[in-house]
Amino acid sequence: MTATSAPGLETLPAPTAAPTAARVDDSGDERAIKRNRVLEILDRTGHESLLLTSNTAMTWYLGGSRLHISLAGDPIAMLLVDRERDHLVTFNNEADRLIREELPADVVVHPVPWHGSMHEVMSRLSPSQPLDEASVRRELRDARQSLLPAEVEQYAELNREVAGALTDVLSAARPHTPERGIAAELGARVIAMGAEPLVLLCNGRERSAFRHPLPTSSPLGRRAMAVVCARRRGMVANVTRWVRFDGSTAAERDAEARIAAVEADIFAATVPGARLDGIFEVIHSSYAAHGFGPDQWRLHHQGGPAGYAGRDPRVTASTDDKVVPNQAFTWNPSGPGVKIEDTVLLTAEGIRVLSVDERWPTVEVNGLQRPMTLEI
Repeated sequence: MTATSAPGLETLPAPTAAPTAARVDDSGDERAIKRNRVLEILDRTGHESLLLTSNTAMTWYLGGSRLHISLAGDPIAMLLVDRERDHLVTFNNEADRLIREELPADVVVHPVPWHGSMHEVMSRLSPSQPLDEASVRRELRDARQSLLPAEVEQYAELNREVAGALTDVLSAARPHTPERGIAAELGARVIAMGAEPLVLLCNGRERSAFRHPLPTSSPLGRRAMAVVCARRRGMVANVTRWVRFDGSTAAERDAEARIAAVEADIFAATVPGARLDGIFEVIHSSYAAHGFGPDQWRLHHQGGPAGYAGRDPRVTASTDDKVVPNQAFTWNPSGPGVKIEDTVLLTAEGIRVLSVDERWPTVEVNGLQRPMTLEI
């Protein structure tokens, strides 16, 4: 394994590969299949190379390599895929770790001085203008829609662990527990499982009207919601759970049953060949059919395909992507004081819920076990 550099740039000593838990498996089929999918894009467009710059595209293509430092910052690398090999350009203070712990062995790494320009190096690596990622955003999204067996296994494991963390933390919660206490416990568990907490939300009873409740010091009160979006090996698990401390009211039980019915309608419409804009129409009509009114969809996004982005993409009236087998989804219908959200996989047998913890109470809805509110 050797780190190379473009002419005129400083070169790092070639480090010795050290086997670690984070090491990417270079020998499997996943990498070859993904590279072939990208080469097919080059064939269709008549280009010789493709420049990848987003975290979503690069982590998918490289099998989950972590190419960030700050979760809020841009990736610390750029990847040029040409017909011969893959070139990764990164700063000299990042290259050694990436080579030793993150990247497939056949990626050629070009270190750039930390004060230098990755774009300048890229311009030297490609004799012709590379295809820009933004111009084939849809094609790349299509390429990562159908998950490979190794991806399904990794994704299912992450989702099970996230669901288990929510069970552990919310089972120990009490009405006086602050929202930030819930978020802190969930964040610690996500990090301990080797994942990154991209989103941690929590609302107690007094803040239940907020659809995206960043946690505060307020106590949970009699009822609360917690949301986790956690990323590991580039894949994002999205899960929502509710807890209640003094029994339910008839109105709460009714609203929870109706939002689960909306979700069941969405699941029924999520079949191979369906278009996302068509599913969006089902969402519109389902809210009205189940007593939430025709405009509820306007108050929060409804979810969509999942995997290497929180939603890939969010479904709208203009997203005409077609649903394919082995595609992951996170739908999240919501109403006043209610929301339901799990990460699922579309299989040959139908919807398979990935974010499952058998300890959490469930109810059967249209043949699937769906989460209830945990009552303590």
